Amino acid sequence: MKISKETVSEASLFYILDFFEHMGIPYWLDGGWGVDVLTGKQNREHRDIDIDFDAEYTDEVITQLKEIGYVVVVDWMPSRMELQHEEYGYLDIHPIDFNPDGSITQADPTGGKYVFQKEWFTSHVYKNREIPCISKEAQLLFHAGYDLTDKDHFDIDNLNRL
Repeated sequence: MKISKETVSEASLFYILDFFEHMGIPYWLDGGWGVDVLTGKQNREHRDIDIDFDAEYTDEVITQLKEIGYVVVVDWMPSRMELQHEEYGYLDIHPIDFNPDGSITQADPTGGKYVFQKEWFTSHVYKNREIPCISKEAQLLFHAGYDLTDKDHFDIDNLNRL
């Protein structure tokens, strides 16, 4: 199946947020849409939606996404999976684990673990809706340690204006 949707609309974002909320799964918006939620407006077009969610529900999330028409295009599980839908575009899912000390971990592609502070998982009001998202501090940290693209610099500039 050839899928050509190259940007994810705000309507698709809300569809995915509703999907996770309907399933009752703890999740947090990350990436470019996460930056836009923090700034309170859509600042650029987005190729995908990045969602961090409770890893306990990984199989259920993948099954449900496939049932609504998503197709797996990148599988780096247990770290991340990228899926694409003909209408809703790309979705990048990141299973995370909650630890007894309050920290949160995510598998990295090389077999290790990323460790995140629980304070980085917050929420923000966007379009009169409370949306779980990654904090400004975490977004800035996640934009470090790799070669940044023009869109990354644009997102960082928007975060630094907050």
